[in-house]
Amino acid sequence: MLGRSIPSLRDGLSCRGPWLSSGSFCFCLTFLLGQMGLLQGHPQCLDYKPPFQPPLHLEFCSDYESFGCCDQYKDRRIAARYWDIMEYFDLKSHELCGGYIKDILCQECSPYAAHLYDAENPHTPLRNLPGLCSDYCSAFHSSCHSAISLLTNDRGLQEFQGKDGARFCHLLNLPDKDYCFPNVLRNDYLNRNLGVVAKDHQGCLQLCLTEVANGLRNPVSMVHAGDGTHRFFVAEQIGVVWVYLPDGSRLEQPFLDLKNIVLTTPWIGDERGFLGLAFHPKFHHNRKFYIYYSCLGKKKVEKIRISEMKVSRADPNKADLKSERVIMEIEEPASNHNGGQLLFGLDGFMYIFTGDGGQAGDPFGTFGNAQNKSSLLGKVLRIDVNGAGSDGKRYRVPLDNPFVSEPGTHPAIYAYGIRNMWRCAVDRGDPATREGRGRIFCGDVGQNRFEEVDLIIKGGNYGWRAKEGFECYDKKLCHNASLDDILPIYAYGHAVGKSVTGGYVYRGCESPNLNGLYIFGDFMSGQLMALQEDRKTKKWKKQDICLGSTTSCAFPGLISTYSKFIISFAEDEAGELYFLATSYPSAYAPHGSIYKFVDPSRRAPPGKCKYKSVRVKTKSKRIQFRPLTKTVLDLLKEQSEKAARKLSNATLASGPGLALSQQGSSKKLASPTSSKKNFQGPGTKKKARVGSPGPRGKRRKGLKRHRGQMKQSAGQRRTGRSFP
Repeated sequence: MLGRSIPSLRDGLSCRGPWLSSGSFCFCLTFLLGQMGLLQGHPQCLDYKPPFQPPLHLEFCSDYESFGCCDQYKDRRIAARYWDIMEYFDLKSHELCGGYIKDILCQECSPYAAHLYDAENPHTPLRNLPGLCSDYCSAFHSSCHSAISLLTNDRGLQEFQGKDGARFCHLLNLPDKDYCFPNVLRNDYLNRNLGVVAKDHQGCLQLCLTEVANGLRNPVSMVHAGDGTHRFFVAEQIGVVWVYLPDGSRLEQPFLDLKNIVLTTPWIGDERGFLGLAFHPKFHHNRKFYIYYSCLGKKKVEKIRISEMKVSRADPNKADLKSERVIMEIEEPASNHNGGQLLFGLDGFMYIFTGDGGQAGDPFGTFGNAQNKSSLLGKVLRIDVNGAGSDGKRYRVPLDNPFVSEPGTHPAIYAYGIRNMWRCAVDRGDPATREGRGRIFCGDVGQNRFEEVDLIIKGGNYGWRAKEGFECYDKKLCHNASLDDILPIYAYGHAVGKSVTGGYVYRGCESPNLNGLYIFGDFMSGQLMALQEDRKTKKWKKQDICLGSTTSCAFPGLISTYSKFIISFAEDEAGELYFLATSYPSAYAPHGSIYKFVDPSRRAPPGKCKYKSVRVKTKSKRIQFRPLTKTVLDLLKEQSEKAARKLSNATLASGPGLALSQQGSSKKLASPTSSKKNFQGPGTKKKARVGSPGPRGKRRKGLKRHRGQMKQSAGQRRTGRSFP
C-alpha cells in the first residue's frame, strides 16, 4: 500500500467508488470513523505533517529533492520497491513502463501527496494509487495495464487491469483537477508560493495551533529555566506557579504559591497580581529565580515588589518559600499600569519594566512619572543581581548604565518615557547568522488612540506622555525639541485593538518559515499579528495572523479556535512559540489556556528538531493533559457523522422501495471525463510485451544481468520537469 500500514483494512472493505449504495456508504463511513487513528489525513504529506526541504540529495525521486515529503531514507525505500516491481519486466517493457511506474511511486514524495491520495478528508479511505489526470492515466493503462497488480492490492482497481481503461481512470479521478498528476506540476498558482506561509485573499498568514494547557486562572507568564529539562513554568495572576513537563503533564503540587501575599481581585481587568517571573542565566548552578508582584505595604500602601528566591534543594520542582529576598519595592499611586516584565539580557543583567503609575495621561508631577528620571515608574531598569550595592541596596548598578553620572537621575534607569510595557522579550537571533541576537522587543499599551511595539535602546526616551504611538498626546511636551524620543517600530489604532500584548521573534526549529517574524497580539480584540523587518530599509511591515482553514489545519491535534483575551506570549527552551489566553479575564476564573503555533505550509526535515531533555526528579503526582478545544479533525468527524445520519434518516424515511432504487442508481459509474488529446507519457507509444507478474520467486530468466543496465537507463530517462 505504498508504504502505508493498513492494507488489511483496504483489502477487507470495498468501501470506495461511486458504485456504493447509500446504505453501504453509511456502513463504511461509520467503520472508518472508528479507525481515526489509522485514517486521519491532512492537506499535505502522508505522514500527517507538512512538507519539508530534504537535507540530502534524493537519488530516485529527484523531482522532489528541493521540497516535498521524502527524506533520503524514504527515497531509498521507494527506489527499492521500484526495482522489486521491475524484476517482472524485460528490458523492452522496462523502457515502456519504467517512467510511468517511477512517476506513480514518487507521488508519495510530492508536497501535495495527501491531495493526490485523497487523504485531506480524514473520514474517507486513503487511495492505493495517486490521482492521475485522465489523459496520463489513459496512456498508462493502454501501455502498462499489467503493472497495476504490482502497484496496488486494491481489488477494485485490479478488476480493471486488463480491460475498461475508462473505468479504471475514473476511479483514479480527483474531484479537484488541479491536483491530479501531472497537472499539479504545471499549476503555477499552486507552485508559485509552494512552502511559504499560506495567505488568504487579504494577505492574512494562515497558521494553526495546538492546545498545550487549560484550566488556568489568568496565566500571565510562561517561562523556561534554561537548564536543559525543557520544563516550563506557568504563572497565574493570583500568585500560583505550575510546572509543566516535556510530556505535556502538569505536576499536581505548584512550584510556588504566594496567593496569600499577592494583591489581586476577581474584578475583570484588574491589572494587579503576580506579573513577572524570570530564571537566573546560571539557574542550573545557583537555583535562583526572580518574581514581580503587587502587594500591600504598611498602611495598606500598594506597591510592586521584585524579589529573589531559590528552588528547594529537596525538590527541584518546588520553590523554597523561606528564601525570598526582596530586591526592590516601588510604591504605586494607582491600581493600574503596574508593568510586570522581568528578563535577563545577553549581558547577564536583569531588566525590569515598570508602568507609569496608573490613572489616565500620567498625571503625576509636572511632566508625569515616565518623563521624570528621578522616578522608577514608567521606566526600563537595568540592575546587576549578582551582588549588593555600596549603599545597602540588594543589587548593583551596572557602570555603563546611561544615566549613572547624571545628577537627580536614578542610576538604575536604562530607558524611560514608557506608559505600561506589557510583555517584552529578548531575540535569540537567527539560528544560522545570529543576526538580531540580543534585541529587546516590547509592546507598550496606549492611552486612547494607539498601541505600539518598541525596540529598547540604551538611554532611549520613548516619548510618553508627550507622544502616543507616532502622534502627539501632550502637545506642549510633544513639540519640545529636547525630547529626542525613540519612535515605535510599529503602531496601530484602536480599530485594530485596544491593548497590545508584546510577543517574541520566532527562532524555533519546527516552523522555518516563521524565522525572523515578531509575533504579538492584542488583549482586547484577540487579534494575532506579525511584523517582518525589511533588512535594507530597516522598516517593519505588519501582517495579520489568521488561523488556517479546516483544510490546512486538518492535522491530528491541531485546532483553529482560541480564547479571545491574549494575555501573554512565551518561548520554550527549544525556541518554539506559544501564547496564553483566557475566555474570561478575571484572576480567579479557570478559563485560561496555552496554545502553540504551527505552520502547516512547511516543517523542518524529520529528525532535525529532536532534543534530549535532562531528567528531573518529580515527587508530585503528574496530571496528564486533557485538551478541551475540539481539533479540526474532531469538527470534521462531527460534520461527517451528521451528514451520514441525515442521509440514513432520509433513506429510511423514503421507504424500502425508493431506498433500493437509490442503492441501485448509486452503483452506476458516471462516464469519466476524458481528454481528446493523445497524451504522450514518459516512454514510447510503441507497445511491448509485458511480463506476467506471477509469484516473486519465478522471475524471468536472465533479468539480473539487465538490472544494472536498467538502473543506468532509468537514471538517464529524466522527464525534464523541474519541481519548484
